[in-house]
Amino acid sequence: MNAVVEIAALEKTSPQLQARIAGGLYLIVIVGGIFAEVLVRGRLVVHADAAATAHNIMAHPMLYRWGFVVELFYCVCNVPVTVIFYNLFKVVNRNLALMMVILDLVVNTIESISLLFHFAPLLLLQGGHYLSAFTAEQLQAASYVSIELFEHGFAICLVFFGFDCLVMAYLIYRSTFLPRILGAMLAIEGVGYLVNSFSLFLVPALQPRIFPYFAVTAIAEIALCLWLLVMGVNAERWRERAVAAKAFRA
Repeated sequence: MNAVVEIAALEKTSPQLQARIAGGLYLIVIVGGIFAEVLVRGRLVVHADAAATAHNIMAHPMLYRWGFVVELFYCVCNVPVTVIFYNLFKVVNRNLALMMVILDLVVNTIESISLLFHFAPLLLLQGGHYLSAFTAEQLQAASYVSIELFEHGFAICLVFFGFDCLVMAYLIYRSTFLPRILGAMLAIEGVGYLVNSFSLFLVPALQPRIFPYFAVTAIAEIALCLWLLVMGVNAERWRERAVAAKAFRA
């Protein structure tokens, strides 16, 4: 009787629906990240040229603002994604699923705070009487440094995200309700995040050469996102893991 009640309760959790919601939100995160990084900063920020970068931002202030808003919005989307991933993977290993949640929260916190540096150039370049003591060149330089600080803050959050990918990769590999190949791909991407960030911190001249190889590994997140959105999870195997996890805790 207890087993019947247990299965009925698990039915209400609808892992398939949760997986598809997570996939949809994850897609927003990925598209938002591409928009902010490639179509906004990639278009407006000129490497090692503060004056040209300032000119581009002031010529396209709304585009720059949209980059900020989109990135802030996808940080919000990360929260329900994290909750859903915990619900899905706690049946595999509750402690590791909790570790994944903590790493996700650290990632989101660092990225959200770093966004202040993304927005700062608008405050500096649009001026005000309180900035009259600074020359235009000084404000342009401060704006460029602010963008650099944002990029380094983002690299810091990617260190934590790299470890997050490794934890999730293990959970996927052990889950049985998602393809193991997704876990293997995500593990490679996690290592890529770590190599990319630490190369920026330790050997910055080398990082631009490493980035193209690292960028290819992002296909893992895209594959996971689309799999969750289109295929979901194997609900029967998820419920088997859920019942086994409940029995083990009892």
